[in-house]
Amino acid sequence: MRLVQLLMMTILVLALATSKRVLASDPDILSDFLLPQNSSTVDASFFTFTGFRGIFDQAPKTLKTTKASMVEFPALNGQSVSYAVLQLPPQTLFPPHTRPDATGLLFLLDGSLEVGLIDTKNNLYTQKLQAGDMFVFPKGLIHYQYNTDSQLPATAIAAFGSASARAVAVPPSVFASGIDDVILAKSFKTDVDTIKKIKAGLTS
Repeated sequence: MRLVQLLMMTILVLALATSKRVLASDPDILSDFLLPQNSSTVDASFFTFTGFRGIFDQAPKTLKTTKASMVEFPALNGQSVSYAVLQLPPQTLFPPHTRPDATGLLFLLDGSLEVGLIDTKNNLYTQKLQAGDMFVFPKGLIHYQYNTDSQLPATAIAAFGSASARAVAVPPSVFASGIDDVILAKSFKTDVDTIKKIKAGLTS
């Protein structure tokens, strides 16, 4: 009887582990593409995205990310791919973040960028990219992009292996999630006043 219970428990654990892995990436579809709900007809416009038109006409003054995920481009649903255009004015940072659903492939169109990622062994890898360079950010790893140039903007295109590549920003995830100040102070080996200053800086 105990052996049966152990086997059932093992099966349950494996099932839960498998389901979590499936949820961490896009599911495979059994058709060529997926139509939106309440839609039965399709033409070429369904497969066309025009949301990037005009985004290069004016340089933004702050970090701007223009996405083409399945929210903006429904034809991507089930295709395990999406895009984003990153526009970074001089000395602008895309803060450390992670994408739990997808690997990211960054192509630098113009300007220069310092990029970095941290692997699960806490090794930091940094690189200075020039126009025409590409850099891959493996799924789930913390990474950042920084335009260190004091005069020139940088523009990059990011491709993701998911139709809905969520970005989880590290600073607000840690300091704006409601974790008690004492716990944060002990974790970062500092004092509560410092934690409060960091929190205040994130909201200003």
